[in-house]
Amino acid sequence: MKNIKSVSAMSRPLAGAMALAGLVTLATLSLSGCDSATGKTAEAPAAGGPPVSAAVVVEKSITETQQFSGRLEAIEQVQIRSRVAGFITAINFKPGSQVKKGDVLFVIDPRPFQAEADRAEAAAGSARAKADLAKLELNRAEKLLADKAIAQREYDERASIFKQLDADARAAQAQHEAARLNLGYTRVQSPINGRVSKAEITLGNLVDASAVLTSVVSLEHIYASFDGDEETYLRVGAAAHQGKPATVRIGLANEEGFPHEGKLEFVDNQLDARSGSVRMRATLANADGVLVPGLFARVQLAGSGNASNALLINERAVSTDQNRKFVFVVDKDNKAEYRPVVLGPMVDGLRVVRDGLKPGEKIVVNGLQRVRPGAPITPNVVAMVEKVAVAKTGTSKE
Repeated sequence: MKNIKSVSAMSRPLAGAMALAGLVTLATLSLSGCDSATGKTAEAPAAGGPPVSAAVVVEKSITETQQFSGRLEAIEQVQIRSRVAGFITAINFKPGSQVKKGDVLFVIDPRPFQAEADRAEAAAGSARAKADLAKLELNRAEKLLADKAIAQREYDERASIFKQLDADARAAQAQHEAARLNLGYTRVQSPINGRVSKAEITLGNLVDASAVLTSVVSLEHIYASFDGDEETYLRVGAAAHQGKPATVRIGLANEEGFPHEGKLEFVDNQLDARSGSVRMRATLANADGVLVPGLFARVQLAGSGNASNALLINERAVSTDQNRKFVFVVDKDNKAEYRPVVLGPMVDGLRVVRDGLKPGEKIVVNGLQRVRPGAPITPNVVAMVEKVAVAKTGTSKE
């Protein structure tokens, strides 16, 4: 009996220890299945990689264009200068107004020039009268010489006098014409149609000959000048020299798109070896006068006019790796594939891809910072043209 009691006494502590171990194990299992803060059951990590936005490469028929930055220039620009000295007695225009060819812009006091013209006219008349008299005497001497009534020497003297007086008459007439010209220069006229600037000389001031009075620029047509690259020259330069100008469209800083259309009318005869660019110029109609010389212009140069199929992508999908461009293609296993690409111009807000992609492939357009080559991703398919909305709002969508 003693042995039985001893065993029972020893088994009670062991049983207690086993019970305590069971409680600890149960608590551990309970904690492993619950969130310590919320008490909710923890979820297993999601399968796949980080979420990104992907879009299918767009294929459509396009006519390629190129875009440049340019400036508007006046086709005709004239500095209005005085050609005679004198006092300004009239200014017949408002600054910034439209003027026509022949309009009198300034009047210089004409009275001194009118007096000089009258004096020169009188001198010319007197000289001509003397020459006419000498002509009559020469004719009489010619008849007398035929009858041998005078000597040859006398006839020669009268002929010489006539030539001298006739030359004096023509010189006096030239002086009269010069005086009349100076009198006409007192009415300063616009040589072209266009818009006049402000008056540089105000009423009542004395101006010297060749002083700048104002300026006039033509507006009916206008130039858009820009620098094209070597590829552009090879594409459109020969056609322009042969009288087959390419279409050019421009847009101002406050305009959407390229609403103004013209023709490429000038391509320079050589490229700048330092910059690899060539000077080009388009002519545009400007009936409403919206285009003003000196304005910045976005210039769009059309291609050959032949449409062709092209692949287009969102430019936000393009990254740069040193000197080459690349995109991430979503493969069949939803992994990111590094793919170098050769890009072309912008068309309708999308970038042309000349090489590196195939129709129907999906590329990552948003979330590029979370993508690594060969790593799994979770693509969310979006429209490729979403870039147009992003550009207007200035925000990105993922």
